[in-house]
Amino acid sequence: MALSKRIVITGIGLTAPNGNDLTSYRKALLNKVPGVQTFETRHMGNVPAGVCDFDEFKYQKRKERRRGTRAGSVAIYCGNEALIDAGLTEERIEQKSSNIGVYLGITEHGNVETENEVWSLGQYDNDTKYWSHHHNPRTVANNPAGELCLNRHLTGPHMTVGAACAAGNYGLIYGAQNLMLDEVEYALCGGVSEAIHTFGIFASFASQGALALLSEENPDPTTLSRPFDKNRKGMVPSEGGCLFVLETLEHAHSRGAKIYGELLGYAINTDAKDFVLPDSERQTQCMRGALDKADLKASDMDIVNAHATGTKMGDEQEAMAIGRVFGDYDSVYVNATKGFIGHCMGAAGALEIAGNLPSFTDGMIHPTLNFEEFDENMKVRNLVTETVKAKRPINTIFNFSSGMLGINTAVIIGRYKEE
Repeated sequence: MALSKRIVITGIGLTAPNGNDLTSYRKALLNKVPGVQTFETRHMGNVPAGVCDFDEFKYQKRKERRRGTRAGSVAIYCGNEALIDAGLTEERIEQKSSNIGVYLGITEHGNVETENEVWSLGQYDNDTKYWSHHHNPRTVANNPAGELCLNRHLTGPHMTVGAACAAGNYGLIYGAQNLMLDEVEYALCGGVSEAIHTFGIFASFASQGALALLSEENPDPTTLSRPFDKNRKGMVPSEGGCLFVLETLEHAHSRGAKIYGELLGYAINTDAKDFVLPDSERQTQCMRGALDKADLKASDMDIVNAHATGTKMGDEQEAMAIGRVFGDYDSVYVNATKGFIGHCMGAAGALEIAGNLPSFTDGMIHPTLNFEEFDENMKVRNLVTETVKAKRPINTIFNFSSGMLGINTAVIIGRYKEE
C-alpha cells in the first residue's frame, strides 16, 4: 500500500513557544529549554500557556495585521519562512502562484475575534454600530489560509482543515494527497494555533478538569505540562505554527531542492465513541493503518513521538495504544514534546514532526520534559527522559495526534534515501 508518489519535505517555517525557526527550536528541545510561561487572560487571570514571540511585522504591514487575526499572522510568518527555506524565489512563487496549494490545520477559529468584539461592545452599551466590519472575514473558517494567500498573492487552492488537535498532521496529509492527485506542484501545509487568545479555551478545559493551573503547590508554569507523568494535572494550551513545503521527489530533484525527509505513510480514523474521551482501540487501529500504508512493521520505527497532552485519561488511553503497537520492541524510542511547549492545538502534530526531523542528521533524540514516574495504570516502554544519542542511524519518525470528537491521525516520515 505504498504511496502513489514519493512526497518529500523541502521547506520548514515555524514559531513555537521556545523558538522561531527550526535551529533554535531544536536547540531548545535538546537542551531542555521550556517555552511555557505565565499568561494573563480575560476572566481567568494568570494561567500557564505557551506564548510565541515571533515578529508579526516581518512579512506583513501593521495595517494588514490590524485587519487580520493572530492565526493569520502565525500562518503568514510560518508560510513565508517555509517558502524561503525551500529556496523558492519571489520570481518562482509568482510564476507558480496558481500551482501552490495552502492547507492549514487548525483546532478552532473565530472564538478569539468574537470574544473580543463582544467585550468591546459592552464598553459601548452593546450598540452594534461599534461591531467591527472586519469581523466576518476574520472569523470565516478559511481565514488563516486565506490571509497567507493574500499576503503572498497565491492563487491556487486554499483551505483551513478543521481537525481538532490532530489538525497539524491532517494539514500535512491533505497537502500530500493533493500532490498525489496532481492538483498542485507545491503544498504549503501544516497547522497553526491562536488558542491562548480566547479565554473560553482555558475556561472550558478547566470546567472539564483537564487544565493544568498555577497553585501554591505548583507555582512554576514550566513544570505544569507533564506528559505521561504520575503527577500530571492536565494540559497547558499554547499558540504556534509550523508549515512545510511538500512536493514530489521528481519535482524536488528537478530544481535541486534540499530534502528534510520523505512521507512514507499516514492514516486517519475516528473513534465515534465520545465527544472528548479518546479510545485506545481506534488509536491502535490508526497507528497500524499508517504502518500498513507505508508497508512497514512497528519494529521498523526508530522514534515514536506521542500526542501525550498531560491529561489523566488521554495519556492512559494513548499509552495503551502505543503499548499494543510498539511495546514489544526495545529498538523503538518514544518521546513527547508537549512538556516543552504545551499543547499547540492545531499546530501540535506539525511542530512535533519538525522538532524530531533533525534526528535524521544529528542522531539525537529529544527528551520528554517534566516526566518523573509513571502511575500504576500506565507505562510506556523506552520513554526518553534525557537527550540521548541513538545507537544506530535514525531512519523513521512516527507521529501520532488525536483530538476531540474522536479524530486520530498518524504520520510516518523517513530519512530520504536515493533508490
